[in-house]
Amino acid sequence: MLQAPDQSTEGSPTPGVRDAAKAPSHCCPDGHWELSLWQLCRGLGRAGLCQNKALSSATAGRLRLSPGSPALQGTCRATMAQSKGTVVLAYSGGLDTSCILVWLKEQGYDVVAYLANIGQKEDFEAARKKALALGAKKVYIEDVSREFVEKFIWPAVQANALYEDRYLLGTALARPCIARGLVAIAQQEGAQYVAHGATGKGNDQVRFELSCYSLCPKIKVVAPWRLPEFYQRFPGRRELMDYAKKHGIPVPVTPQTPWSMDENLMHISYEAGILENPKNQAPPGLYTKTCDPANSPDTPDVLEIQFERGVPVKVTNTGDGATRSSALELFVYLNDIAGKHGVGRIDIVENRFVGMKSRGIYETPAGTILYHAHLDIEAFTMDREVRKIKQGLSLKFSELVYNGFWHSPECEFLRECIGRSQEPVVGTVRLSVFKGQLYILGRESPGSLYNQELVSMNVQGDYEPADATGFININSLRLKEYHRLRSKVTVKQDE
Repeated sequence: MLQAPDQSTEGSPTPGVRDAAKAPSHCCPDGHWELSLWQLCRGLGRAGLCQNKALSSATAGRLRLSPGSPALQGTCRATMAQSKGTVVLAYSGGLDTSCILVWLKEQGYDVVAYLANIGQKEDFEAARKKALALGAKKVYIEDVSREFVEKFIWPAVQANALYEDRYLLGTALARPCIARGLVAIAQQEGAQYVAHGATGKGNDQVRFELSCYSLCPKIKVVAPWRLPEFYQRFPGRRELMDYAKKHGIPVPVTPQTPWSMDENLMHISYEAGILENPKNQAPPGLYTKTCDPANSPDTPDVLEIQFERGVPVKVTNTGDGATRSSALELFVYLNDIAGKHGVGRIDIVENRFVGMKSRGIYETPAGTILYHAHLDIEAFTMDREVRKIKQGLSLKFSELVYNGFWHSPECEFLRECIGRSQEPVVGTVRLSVFKGQLYILGRESPGSLYNQELVSMNVQGDYEPADATGFININSLRLKEYHRLRSKVTVKQDE
């Protein structure tokens, strides 16, 4: 549900002020301008020249100013700056988006802040107050964590989505989810623009914007980190921090710990700062979602995870009997269990869509458990040849999601195909979580293709061992012909 939008009280009209705001300014015959005191102070306030809130909310009085008056020029500049319209900013409360919010106001935009709750540990009330204090016209806070799990994480689990063999796509899955809310608020507010704080070198700019253009083709995107007037002014994070200090923007980042963090329900990522040197080991205090495996409990947690159509529907802890069955509660519980055992840490160098390699450190506790559990139950229940085809689809799906094409027709098609492949993927996987590792202990399914009698070394069943001779002969024919030809070529080369 969307939280009711909040509006800043700065410059808000008290009884009678709204009428005063509408009172027109006009030019006198002698070339002087006459305008209401309210208009003057509101204009000066927007120009950053008047900070007296009591004066800004004055309801009476008109001033007569000469054309060259600095006050009039400031008011005119502020009035002209207001003409750019409304922009909905994907706001996080961090360094980049806080500075961008203030900068957008400097450029003349009315800023509406949109903050999506996708499971990150955040003081949302503090973020709301911060955005309003920085000048946001409205703040929308939307809890999309359940939608994130059901509409984005579950399809990735069904697909066994994995980019470049290791990355479980935590950030890539979150961006189209956030973009949905961003575009919806822009349409609700009648805004022509949306904005984000993604850098001009990364993947997120592509993910956000491709999603926004897919959902609302007429939307316009303001990407400050691709605008020379922004990135030349802020060539590094220290310049951003100086700007934040100048404008009274509170930020959690300090020069001593300048790495960037991005968290959601699926994972948390760390990059930049000292992590940009790929040989540098991550500092011990960096990790926040998982504990050090060396300090994890000395007793494992044994879990049973039940799947239907490839989607986890229930988890049971065999030790204490705890169960979770709703999508969000199940995922949060697995995050807690895996996190306390130090499961889900990776440190990788990956290939960004824009063409460069980057180093990222990720913690994906619940996602790691579900990836391995689903992989196991799928192999247990899915036909071999179908699974081969599905593996190819999963590879392409992972690439599309990583590159930002979630809302593309090809990705929608793949989700349909993968969903169809999951119909027989029903059953329960039992596993142990312990000291940074998870171990599959067993599995069962009413639709398993595993035939214990057929595969048994002690029972012949319906399988005739003698039939294997013909099978081997047929398959060896191709190999014999290949090596026969190779032998002829080798003889000719030796002559």
